[in-house]
Amino acid sequence: MPRFAANLTMMFTELPFLSRFAAAAEAGFDAVEFLFPYEFDKGELAGLLAANGLTLVLHNLPAGDWAAGERGIACHPGRVAEFRSGVERAIDYATALDCPKVNCLAGILPDGVTADAARATLIENLRYAAGRLQGAGIGLLLEPVNTRDIPGFFVDRTRPALAIIAATGSTNIKLQYDIYHAQVMEGDLARTIETEFDRIGHIQLADNPGRHEPGTGEINYPFLFRRLDELGYRGSIGCEYKPATTTTAGLSWFAPYQPKRQARQAAQSHSS
Repeated sequence: MPRFAANLTMMFTELPFLSRFAAAAEAGFDAVEFLFPYEFDKGELAGLLAANGLTLVLHNLPAGDWAAGERGIACHPGRVAEFRSGVERAIDYATALDCPKVNCLAGILPDGVTADAARATLIENLRYAAGRLQGAGIGLLLEPVNTRDIPGFFVDRTRPALAIIAATGSTNIKLQYDIYHAQVMEGDLARTIETEFDRIGHIQLADNPGRHEPGTGEINYPFLFRRLDELGYRGSIGCEYKPATTTTAGLSWFAPYQPKRQARQAAQSHSS
């Protein structure tokens, strides 16, 4: 049965960020992820994870000025030093939070930069980050993002992302497969997951259209969950969606997969 991680950047936004850890645990999650931890004290974050019995499965590398609309700088030739500094900061946080993987957002193609120059910069930055992270025991991911939500995003489909990963020559980079982004850009979800399964390091979800919770759109999530089980996926699936109403009201899809409920069912089955 799949294991899910609440994305605390997108879910429980009715609450301040630091209050979302307890809310996720109360809702039945045993794992969380979020975009960026860097504005918070890492000791405080570690304490919240421990106090609520939560595991952190993922956060992103620093991605430039998010508030100003930047969505990553890894493909920006003029910001290599800033990217490398961000890698060190990510290692510091991921180590303190016992986070096994960090994700790289390639960014929007900068004005005046050719696609070839951006690709070369991205490959070199990924190669550097993968090596530094591997030394710290942390995996690196590269995520394709759809260009409807983020026009101009440089890596927007599975195959180009995998080609870039291969070009680094690193064994410490895998694909972050966001089902929502993939459905928008290319579809063919189950076949892609099956074909590229060994190169996928993390999976995220949201339904389409709307980027809301499973069951609100066109994606057959029960089928995909069963297929992931059949393939032997053992990682978490990050719930990176915008609740259609409130987070709690939209969690009916999650009820059959709650870890505590699974444990109770297993215990009842054993006792009978």
